Amino acid sequence: MQYIYSWFRRHPTLVDAGWAALLFLLCLLQIGTDRPDDGHVVRGSLVVCSVVLCVLVAVRRRRPDLAVLLGILVGLAQVALHWDPNTADVALLILAYTGAAFSRTWVSRVTLAISFASGPLTWFRFGDGNPHDRQNALWFSLFTGLLFSTPFILCWVLGRFTRIRRAYYVELEDRAARLERERDAQSKIAVAAERARIARELHDVVAHNVSVMIVQADGASYVMDGSPEQAKQALATIASTGRQALEEMRRLLGLLRSADTAGEYVPQPGVEQLPELLEQVRNAGMPVAFRVDGEPRDLPRGVELTAYRIVQEALTNARKHGGPQTSATVRIRFDDRGLDMLIEDNGRGASAELARDGGEDGFGHGLIGMRERVGMVGGTLDAGPRPGGGFRINAVLPLTPSRRPAAAGAVSDAVSDAVPTEAPAPAGPLS
Repeated sequence: MQYIYSWFRRHPTLVDAGWAALLFLLCLLQIGTDRPDDGHVVRGSLVVCSVVLCVLVAVRRRRPDLAVLLGILVGLAQVALHWDPNTADVALLILAYTGAAFSRTWVSRVTLAISFASGPLTWFRFGDGNPHDRQNALWFSLFTGLLFSTPFILCWVLGRFTRIRRAYYVELEDRAARLERERDAQSKIAVAAERARIARELHDVVAHNVSVMIVQADGASYVMDGSPEQAKQALATIASTGRQALEEMRRLLGLLRSADTAGEYVPQPGVEQLPELLEQVRNAGMPVAFRVDGEPRDLPRGVELTAYRIVQEALTNARKHGGPQTSATVRIRFDDRGLDMLIEDNGRGASAELARDGGEDGFGHGLIGMRERVGMVGGTLDAGPRPGGGFRINAVLPLTPSRRPAAAGAVSDAVSDAVPTEAPAPAGPLS
């Protein structure tokens, strides 16, 4: 049934032609049975009028304006020539509907005006009432004429509703298409943002682990002859760091290949993994002191990842650009306004221009990534050379109220285990 309805919707002209043929048969039946005594001229005129009106019904959707205007002329000709109403005049009701549903605005208005006038014209032309017969006969004739106009007006109103409904459906389709385009654009933006985030993650992983491996490889080559045990330990650290870097790179590159397997990857690092990170840096040969002020509390996942990556990038930069005998300190303070992080080193540092604008060929891009990460969680970042030498990074990240006290206790235990007995890094107040 739905298939048949769809076929009719796709071929409206054939449907109209079928109705026009049925109407023409009814007209021939009326002419042959109701008017057998009329002359050949009258009967021929009625046949011609029926043919014209039925053809207009058949082509009303292809040429609605022309069909409606010709139908109005045929109806006025019937009144002028005093042709009695017949079955073919049903086509005039269909054309009144067509004028409101498919024609231009001015044709629709003309159709409405003719619909109002059709009843009075028919009454005064064919009716029995005469305005001079009795008192108030004119008003009676006008009222009766308007009653005769009712079928045409109702057909016009039905056509108007059809036009409004069709315009509403078109608007809905346009809105759905627009929303689909916007959804596709948002998806592309989300994909681009995710790829940028993954690129920052990959930069952090590669820069940190490769710098550790380089330092360990240099140390191993230096003590290879004099202290084979230390060289062996350095090589073991290189292998462990390389496996960790390879695992994280596989995870991040897997995200680029497919989003369907994202749930299979390990969780992102957070504050609880900072002790492992600091121990890795110490094993690479750079002393790091770690201090926690305030009561540790639960952190949003995005803030945890941002804090971990800032510390990782800051220590990587200190190891790469600080020079020999560089030491660092990492201080974290929990307070009501957020997580205050201060990472300082006593190395050569960098210029204020590099800290503000970044550099070329990847040099300084880690600071740009820090600013993007901090901006994504609504925090602030201040990076630049220290007055007494070295480099400092101060980041303030917003917090949410603690909802998992047990998790906060785990954070507290993790960071308390990371505080060393000696702190070789330079002292400095939190900004």
